[in-house]
Amino acid sequence: MTGGGPDAPLLIPAADTLLLQLAHPDAERCRAELAAFAELERSPDHVHTFRLTDLGLWNARSAGLDAERVIDVLDRYSAQPVPHATLTLVAETMARFGRVLIEGGGGGETLTVRTDEPELLDELLAIAEVATHLAERTGPDTAAVTAERRGRLKQALAAARLPADDRAAVSPGLALDVAASDELVLRPYQQQAVDSWLPGGNGVIVLPCGAGKTVTAIAAAVAVGARTLVLVTSDASMRQWHRELLRFTDLSPDDIGCYAARTKQVRPVTLATYHVLSARRGGEFRHLGLIEEGDWGLIIYDEVHLLPSAVFQLTAAIQGRRRLGLTATLIREDGRERDVFTLVGPKRFDVPWRDLELQGWLAPAVCTEVRVVPTDDERLAHARATGQEKAKVAATVAAKADAVERLLARHPDETALVIGTYVDGLTTLAERLGAALVTGGTPAAERARLFDELRLGERRILVVSKVANFSLDLPEVSVAIQVSGTFGSRQEEAQRLGRIVRPKADGRQAHFYSVVARDTVEQEYAQRRQRFLAEQGYGYEILDGAELG
Repeated sequence: MTGGGPDAPLLIPAADTLLLQLAHPDAERCRAELAAFAELERSPDHVHTFRLTDLGLWNARSAGLDAERVIDVLDRYSAQPVPHATLTLVAETMARFGRVLIEGGGGGETLTVRTDEPELLDELLAIAEVATHLAERTGPDTAAVTAERRGRLKQALAAARLPADDRAAVSPGLALDVAASDELVLRPYQQQAVDSWLPGGNGVIVLPCGAGKTVTAIAAAVAVGARTLVLVTSDASMRQWHRELLRFTDLSPDDIGCYAARTKQVRPVTLATYHVLSARRGGEFRHLGLIEEGDWGLIIYDEVHLLPSAVFQLTAAIQGRRRLGLTATLIREDGRERDVFTLVGPKRFDVPWRDLELQGWLAPAVCTEVRVVPTDDERLAHARATGQEKAKVAATVAAKADAVERLLARHPDETALVIGTYVDGLTTLAERLGAALVTGGTPAAERARLFDELRLGERRILVVSKVANFSLDLPEVSVAIQVSGTFGSRQEEAQRLGRIVRPKADGRQAHFYSVVARDTVEQEYAQRRQRFLAEQGYGYEILDGAELG
């Protein structure tokens, strides 16, 4: 491999490390191609660091990208010949996906595990964590696995860096007579997402907030035509799904059940919260029967990146069902992305946020970090604090309130959300702004009323806690001011930006501000959070709070 020449934008200082020089005219094109198989790890102003990881390369392989095409991208953009160690890493890692196949029927049948050579099966049988899930050897390169062990085996194989290509049939479930309504008209990328997911019958669709994940999933459910279980994050999300199902299909209210804390309706399409599904009594899952006895043909995981550990356990036992995960970002701060890949399925479709913005499907967004200076007393309190208390001290720096007021004054005629994590600080801020506050403790009816008033333009500013991170449709909100976050969560950054990027009726820009206390842990967290913005192709400006005027 000769490389793209000394003027190319990419440097490869180590086998798994890629450095992209942002000032280069081809940097944006290179970033878009790298995103298909490499993970952005650091994103300072001038050079972005990408990492070649097992999961990134396996996802690329499952999506049809082979090692030759990955190496071609590296060779075209690299300023020097691609190192032999990198070529070997890419080829060997991508070749590991699919060396083990799972084949056979669905339902309760025993399945076949097939390896590409007998010696590999010998190796697997020597790994205790893998062998414990295999029933028996059935041939030189085949073994049996029972349906209930299918998920656990896949987890063990992935841990052994031999992820299985699961081609075993899935149970069709009970048929559902459902058709799309006249309102269900898919955008081109939504149709591509459905078409990418349907052949395998399992996997994850990654779409930005506001890009229509729910509509896309409903189209997939209509195409499948089977009883469907939809797992959601909250009661608010459940209500949103209920509305959308009635709007975009010919289902009647009697066809849709809600399975939550207060209602236990099981119908052809059933909506259930992760919380109720994870509930235990005496160490046992109280509502396991909902999954096991529903004869579902499709299980949809909304916000799949938030799957609780308990739901991972349940999902491991239902690999014989079609599975569709929906998310704006596959990032999990607990590092369990591999379990999403293994148990729900590989990433089937992904599109950068900026691409949809350029096509007019999302509002253009300007991202700005505003740095404010703590007082001497606040600096001392931060220095004395330990652990998570440092973040709380930084979150409540007094200068943030001044910055928020000045930012709101920049947008006097626009609807705004002020978003944070620590309720005490938000309460004080809401009082200063004369704005209503929505937290997890706000009654559902009041919460719905306040959000409706914001949608209708009867209220200009709302202060919200983490409850606004998910399942909140506020299309005309164009300004979000983030005053505190959950440490360095890129996942949360994606959700909060997503609150404001739905296209506006008048075509105006969205503005996403993060107010950060200078020289505190928040600066480090901010850089980690901004990695998500960089992954999606967004730049961001850094302002001194004193510059706000």
